[in-house]
Amino acid sequence: MEHTLTIGKLARAAGVGVETVRYYHRCGLLPVPERAHGAIRQYSQQSLQRLHFIRQAQSLGFTLDEVRILLQQNHGQCSTARALAERKLGLVEERLRDLLRMRAELQNLIGQCRANGTEECCPLIDTLAANVESDQTCHAAALSAGLP
Repeated sequence: MEHTLTIGKLARAAGVGVETVRYYHRCGLLPVPERAHGAIRQYSQQSLQRLHFIRQAQSLGFTLDEVRILLQQNHGQCSTARALAERKLGLVEERLRDLLRMRAELQNLIGQCRANGTEECCPLIDTLAANVESDQTCHAAALSAGLP
């Protein structure tokens, strides 16, 4: 007989909460097992493997909708899974470029603060304030031109 788990043991083994397991039931990501003796649901090792699959996919940035698509592939259409992964990689690379740009800007502003040598005028605050004023001017111009 296959070793079975209660919902609590399944959740602990997968590193999630019981409510997460129930949420995955509602989303259709994890099948709800039949109730066994004493009205307690017993989960199989396959359920645990499925939870690990979901968690691993999420750790790679896949949304639950994307995880659902991956689960439906069932070792089948690799082209669908590859297309999802390629799209995800594109988003990761875009985010990485944004983060590198942010890092460079922050390093520059920190350097300006260090070079300033005074506490009375902060280049970082001045730059941020100038950007806010510029954004407000652009927004006001767009509104007066009838743009959203």
